[in-house]
Amino acid sequence: MTLRVIAIDGPAASGKSSTASLVARRLGWAHLDSGALYRAITLAVLDNLGERGAGSREQWSAERIVALAEDLPVRLVLVGDVFRPEVAGVDVAQAIRSERVTQRVSEIAAIPEVRHWVNVQQREAVQGHLRGVVVDGRDIGTVVFPDAPLKVFLTASPEERARRRLAERRGGAGSGGAAGGGDAELRQEAEVLEARDRADSTRAVAPLRAAADAVLLDTTRLSLEQQVQAVVALARTRLPG
Repeated sequence: MTLRVIAIDGPAASGKSSTASLVARRLGWAHLDSGALYRAITLAVLDNLGERGAGSREQWSAERIVALAEDLPVRLVLVGDVFRPEVAGVDVAQAIRSERVTQRVSEIAAIPEVRHWVNVQQREAVQGHLRGVVVDGRDIGTVVFPDAPLKVFLTASPEERARRRLAERRGGAGSGGAAGGGDAELRQEAEVLEARDRADSTRAVAPLRAAADAVLLDTTRLSLEQQVQAVVALARTRLPG
């Protein structure tokens, strides 16, 4: 049976989650945001193992984190056509977007045992959804679903991604919308994103990179609607029905 997965990867603020969500809606598929699961684990760690874990390897050991995720549990629950993150049976879709989680999620996501655990959860979730799932992240097409029939790697200039990130924080238009922030603020945000790109691309475990057979889509000058149309067109060619 053909694996019905569309893998959408790319750097931060390239439009992955927004595009994946709308593509899933257009196709009548489910949407899985891999970042939400990493954030849910991070929230669980902060709430149960302590805020000061960064200073103690024993406190935040890989074994304790994975055991915590299993015991609470941290999981993905399909609600409608969206996989929602839950911790101990509580919907944490909003709580995982807090600044305290944002500041620590990269630290947790870099742990190989945590990445393995998250990958297993994603594969199990997709196996239970026969219609199809659009999954977005940073290593979906290279590590999690290397056999996905359609892999898309979204890119955009650091400046454009910075503009989108600032607009998102202000509740603005996001991809393809009006510019947000002055030149200095945009430059600062672009530098932050470029640093994140370097860290993600050079890490030892599951580095950020496009799969050899991924379709590269530069979204710098594309509206969100144009991004969605492009991926939907590809999906209907690769995965008809």
